[in-house]
Amino acid sequence: MNSRGERAGTRGTGGGGMRAAVERWSAAPVVFLHRMPRWTLLVAVFVLLVVGMVASGWVAAGGLLALAAVLAWFAYLNWPALDGSGRILRIVALVILVGFAVGRGIDRF
Repeated sequence: MNSRGERAGTRGTGGGGMRAAVERWSAAPVVFLHRMPRWTLLVAVFVLLVVGMVASGWVAAGGLLALAAVLAWFAYLNWPALDGSGRILRIVALVILVGFAVGRGIDRF
């Protein structure tokens, strides 16, 4: 514990345990993504969206759920730095994306 009552190594995020483990696990993939050309992540997001909107059934749902998983991962990593409106926006985006994925999976949309 330091003078502010935080555990050493948490960098003020208020959490050890799971958050620290996710941050450690995420370090290599984030560095890999950072080293790639910027347009590649944009193309990957676009491809997943197209698969989710053009395909049908569980193929479409899989594309949208994969996109939701990546969005949730990024949101989790950025959560401590976000203000209230940023957090709400990410939650709403995830709920809408998962809702569309379920709808595509059961052929409602």
